[in-house]
Amino acid sequence: MDDRSPVAKPSLSGRGAEVIEAPPRLQLKEERTADVARYDVPTPEFLSTEVNMLPRSDAARTTRPAMMSRALLLLREPLLQFLLVGAALFAGYRFLHPEVFAQDASNRIVITDDDLRQMSAQWLAQGRPPPTAEQWRSLIETKVREEVLFREALALGLDKDDTIVKRRMAQKMDFLGEDLSRLVEPKPDEIRAWFERNKAQFALPPRASFRHMYFSPDRRSQNAQCDALKALLQIAGKPQESAMAASGDPFMFQDYYGDRSYDQLAAQFGAKFARVLFDQKPGEWRGPIESRYGWHLVFIDSITPERVRPFEEIEPDVKAQWIAEQREETKRKMYDAMRARYKVVLPDSKAVPDATPASKKSP
Repeated sequence: MDDRSPVAKPSLSGRGAEVIEAPPRLQLKEERTADVARYDVPTPEFLSTEVNMLPRSDAARTTRPAMMSRALLLLREPLLQFLLVGAALFAGYRFLHPEVFAQDASNRIVITDDDLRQMSAQWLAQGRPPPTAEQWRSLIETKVREEVLFREALALGLDKDDTIVKRRMAQKMDFLGEDLSRLVEPKPDEIRAWFERNKAQFALPPRASFRHMYFSPDRRSQNAQCDALKALLQIAGKPQESAMAASGDPFMFQDYYGDRSYDQLAAQFGAKFARVLFDQKPGEWRGPIESRYGWHLVFIDSITPERVRPFEEIEPDVKAQWIAEQREETKRKMYDAMRARYKVVLPDSKAVPDATPASKKSP
């Protein structure tokens, strides 16, 4: 059977189309062109159909090598290698130092209403008018700066082995102990009974009023005490007014001291002078008594002995002292409880022998 198809050619006479057959060689070429167009240049639809017709294992074997080759090509890129190394270093640093990346409440600086009130009170206490908006911003930034520097100092460990910081923290613990030792209001009978047991704490010290005559070692050298004894023999039994005419040396402070306590005289003249003075009999010249300045002859006008005031007169003072003693007792118990959790280790040195209290020694 002949597959050659005729070619229609229009007729010049107008009586219809005249059919003319194509030459065999041209017809064969056209058939080959159609076959190439149909089979040699596959369309996307054809490829999709062919791939879907393959078994799954064959399709995987076909695509896997291509994917691996592409991955190897990507791994050879320097930029990708740099990114992977950087990511690995970042992950390792984050794992080893998680505190650096911790975003919690410690990284927040909260300015409270109390902070604002305190800043305003400090500002107004200096006699200034209320702060303006710009001044408020400056005050808040100063507060923030202080907090930032404080936290960064703690992070750097600047509070470690600092004597001033240790003392301040210990002081704050004492204050905390005082706040925690809130006591119940004592009853009047309880305060009175405590007063009877501790009367000595409220005793008024003895007081003395006296006039003195001074003999200076700077002027008299070793003869100051002898000159004082000679003067005492001259003025013995005479009124103090006439006795002041005796030859003494000028004194840099007072010649007469009225109603002075033992502590006051000990602070000015020395403990030895105060002790000897209160042992003398009033109403006559006595001495010589040595002080830190030299030698003195004294005429004691009066000595008021030690006495205890009635409870009703000093009840507020007794109550305040009772509260202070109870607070100290509470703080002591708190410290003993904290102290019991620690073990003191001393160096093996003879410089401080047996420094640990017996009750605190380690077994």
